[in-house]
Amino acid sequence: MRKTMAVTAAVAVTLTGAVPAAHADPGHGRGRGPVGIELSVLGTHHSDVFDASAAEIVAHDPITQRLFVVSAASATVEVLDVSDPEAPAALFALETAGARAADGSTVGEGAVANSVAVHGGVVAVAVESADKTEPGWVVFFDTEGSVLNALRVGALPDMATFGPGGDTLLVANEGEPNDDYTVDPEGSVSVVRMSGAPEDLTQDDVATAGFRAWDGDRELHPDVRVHGPDLSTGEPGTPGRVARNLEPEYVSAVDGGTAYVVLQEANAFAVLDVESATFTDIVPFGAKDHLEPGHGLDASNRDDGIRVENWPVLGLYQPDGFDTYSWRGRTLLVTANEGDSRDWDGYSGESRVADMTEDTPLCEDSPRLAGFLEDNDLGIGTAAELTDEANLGRLTVSVEDGLRADGSCYEDLYAYGGRSFSVWTADGERLFDSGSDFERIVAEAEPEFFNSDNDEHSFDARSDDKGPEPEAVVVGRVSGRTYAFVGLERVGGVMVYDITDPRSASFVQYLNNRDFAAEPGTRGAGDLGPEGMAFIEAGDSPIPGVPVLAVAHEVSGTTTLFRVDRVVPGRG
Repeated sequence: MRKTMAVTAAVAVTLTGAVPAAHADPGHGRGRGPVGIELSVLGTHHSDVFDASAAEIVAHDPITQRLFVVSAASATVEVLDVSDPEAPAALFALETAGARAADGSTVGEGAVANSVAVHGGVVAVAVESADKTEPGWVVFFDTEGSVLNALRVGALPDMATFGPGGDTLLVANEGEPNDDYTVDPEGSVSVVRMSGAPEDLTQDDVATAGFRAWDGDRELHPDVRVHGPDLSTGEPGTPGRVARNLEPEYVSAVDGGTAYVVLQEANAFAVLDVESATFTDIVPFGAKDHLEPGHGLDASNRDDGIRVENWPVLGLYQPDGFDTYSWRGRTLLVTANEGDSRDWDGYSGESRVADMTEDTPLCEDSPRLAGFLEDNDLGIGTAAELTDEANLGRLTVSVEDGLRADGSCYEDLYAYGGRSFSVWTADGERLFDSGSDFERIVAEAEPEFFNSDNDEHSFDARSDDKGPEPEAVVVGRVSGRTYAFVGLERVGGVMVYDITDPRSASFVQYLNNRDFAAEPGTRGAGDLGPEGMAFIEAGDSPIPGVPVLAVAHEVSGTTTLFRVDRVVPGRG
């Protein structure tokens, strides 16, 4: 059974026995097992900046025992001393504005810092231009705050990571369009060869991997989502629709010269050959079926309660953060299935079901919808009842997917995000998905604030739009076992799963360091909106022999460190 307990301002749920029957359907990849580890709060640094992205991405340097925390809006990185993790202290900030780049450009005012990575005493900060459709920079610092160099990269550099050994730096350039969708730069990954000291690097050390091959003769899998206006001119050498449409969100590099790149809006990932700086494949994630046992969702914020039910809806995984690990000699991808739509002033691909079906109805003869209307436990017998606000009417779905070929009706409804985390092979085979666990566990832990938003205390506010919204995930090993730590962007908190064997992954703990009794925007409210995570291994930890999890929260502007303690079943 589960039990709940208070941990200072936090709420924790742990699994002490078998998986509850509601989650243990045979095809759902659950298993029994010991708890293994337990999170507890160590200490928090408060930026005292609320809802302004003051703590987004976090990286750890084991040599200095410092955390580097991105403050996006100010284009800075705050440096924290965590040698005493119970009392993290701000030291100074890395200032990217004014940094001079090797090509003669300068990081200007209005630039935005998006990501930070640290390796071997070198700090790399990804910075987008004030005009996000223009090329950005990666700015190099030493760990004492001195600017070493800067290099130009693609438009909207959103994530940076060093490859194994630190011989390359990979920068995911998202290449989002402007708000009126008249300019749409190419998405790409910049491969920076760390061929010498950072201060000696030139633009010749930067190679760019793009997607133009799929605008030519290379075939794109039909499940890779390419939607929105086509702004290509069709002239020779001009990037076409695919190259502009694919938007790298996150990168994970593995040994052997391969990196994996999530293309969130496209609901796919790309495989990058680092040495040649070329993409070798684009693999779709596909969609989950919310009619499957254990994979339901609460689809409405107007249903006056918690209703995690099976609905005739397909969920686009569309992960944001992800991580990789090795299992039986194979590389596996672990994804936080957040979901994201293209919703700009000049073009939007999303709608509520009720609004969408006013113009284009549901195809009542489609197998999924007809089967549901003929046989369900909810008393729904017509399409009109199904699209009522208390049922599916409020759910945000894609207008770009599920439309019958003749445009007459929608055969399927596609919601954004999986409300889960998943484990995949490098070929795109799903080995595990957490199904409806997150919503069910949150409902037990905080029933009065189920599917709350992150900038206010609310009940059921996010059920119509991605629910708890898993944002970030990091993988860590503790005492020979492998765990996934998943941050929930909206209601908050960290879900912990044992994924040592992905075919029998199991829930371990949910810890939410948020106090719903305190006013958001005050220190007492705790952590709101986890965005970035870093797992600090036992050998690199400020607590000798004890791993630590660092989590940056963009809404509360807090960075919190958690102990990761091994728990022996039957003790403590």
